[in-house]
Amino acid sequence: MTLTRSRLQAQVQRALARSRAVVLAGPRQSGKSTLAASLVPRGGAHWFDLEDPVDLQRLQEPMTAITALRALADGPGGPGAGPIVIDEVQLAPGLFPVLRVLIDRSPANGQFLLLGSASPALLRQAGESLLGRVEVIEIGGFDVDEVGPAHQTGLWLRGGYPRAFLATSDADSMAWRTQAIQRHVETDLPQFGVKVAAPAMLRFWRMLAHCHGQVWNAADPARSLAVSEPTVRRHLDVLTQTFMLRQLQPWHQNLGKRQVKAPKLYFRDTGLLHTLMGVPTLDALLAHPRCGASWEGFALEQVLRVAAPDEAYFWATHNGAELDLLLFKDGRRVGVEFKRADAPGITPSMRIAMHDLQLDRLYVVYPGDRRYTLSERMEVVPLAALLPPRAI
Repeated sequence: MTLTRSRLQAQVQRALARSRAVVLAGPRQSGKSTLAASLVPRGGAHWFDLEDPVDLQRLQEPMTAITALRALADGPGGPGAGPIVIDEVQLAPGLFPVLRVLIDRSPANGQFLLLGSASPALLRQAGESLLGRVEVIEIGGFDVDEVGPAHQTGLWLRGGYPRAFLATSDADSMAWRTQAIQRHVETDLPQFGVKVAAPAMLRFWRMLAHCHGQVWNAADPARSLAVSEPTVRRHLDVLTQTFMLRQLQPWHQNLGKRQVKAPKLYFRDTGLLHTLMGVPTLDALLAHPRCGASWEGFALEQVLRVAAPDEAYFWATHNGAELDLLLFKDGRRVGVEFKRADAPGITPSMRIAMHDLQLDRLYVVYPGDRRYTLSERMEVVPLAALLPPRAI
C-alpha cells in the first residue's frame, strides 16, 4: 500500500506561504522527514539532519553557513530561495537564538522548516526564541482520512506509525512497536533531559495502559512505583509532551453540581497501547476487557484531527453524568459521545449534558455504517462519515 499525506502537505505549504518559519513537531518515526522531503529534496544543500555528523559539522557556524546558502540561492543562476530544512532541531537548542536573528533579517515567508521530535525543549525554545515568527504544526501517524475507511480496523489495531501500519503482518507490526517503545524509553527520553531508569519508565508506561480512557489518579501508580505523587505527575507530563499520551482536561463551570476536575488519559496511538497491553491480533483485541476503552481513544483522536476545534475537553459530574468530548469551535458547543455498539440510543447522561452544557449539537460516534437521528439536535454518526465532507 502506498499512502500520500496530501492534506498535511497542503497544510504545511499554506503555513510556509504565510509564516517566516514553520515547526513540524511530532514523535519519531511519525513521517515528519518524509513529509518535508516531499517539499524540499532530502540530502540537498537546503537540508540539515542534526543526527548526521556531516550535517552537524556543516552547522558548526550556523550564521555563516545559512547566510552563505541564502546568498547562493538568491544569486544569479542560483536555484532560488526555498525553505531550509533542519531535522531533529531539538538536538541543538542553542540554534534557536541564531535562527531568530536570521529570520528577522528578511520579511520573506517560508524561510525555514524545522522538524523536531516533540520534545519539551523544542516547544519551549520555539515558543521563547521564535515567538511570533513560527507556526507550529503537529504531525502524528496515519489517520482514517489517509488510509481510507476500508483500513479503519487495521489502523485501530496497529496504530498510525507508518512502519507499524504498513508492516507485512501483525507480528512484524508488533515487533516494530515493541522496539519503538524501548527506543523511546532508553534513547529519546534521556535526550530530552529525562533522568528515569528505563525499567521504571517502562513499568510506569504499562500501568498507564490500564488507565487509558479513565480519569487520572496519581495515588495508585505512585504507591506501585514507590515514588511521590509529584514525581509520577512529572513522568506523566514527559510522556504527554512527547505526544505519547493525551491529557484531556475537564470542563467545569458553575452548575450547582460537583464536577470532576482531574484529566482523562488517552494513548495518542492505539498501536502502542495494544503493545503495552500485550494484544497482538484483532481477535485478541476484540476479546480484551479494555476493547471499548481502546476504541474510544482511537475514535477520539480521529475526531480531534478532523474537527480541529478551538478547544477540547471532557465533562463529568460526581453523580455520574458525563460527556466524552466537548468541542468549542467557531462559537459553537458540540458534544461527542463514543459508543462501540451496534445501534446506540439516547442515554440519561446525554440528555443531562445537552441541558447543562447548552450544546448546539451532540454526535454519537460508533463503528457502524448507518447515520441516523436520535432527536432534534442529537445524531448517530459512523466514524467513517467524519471524513470530508466533515460532519462536525
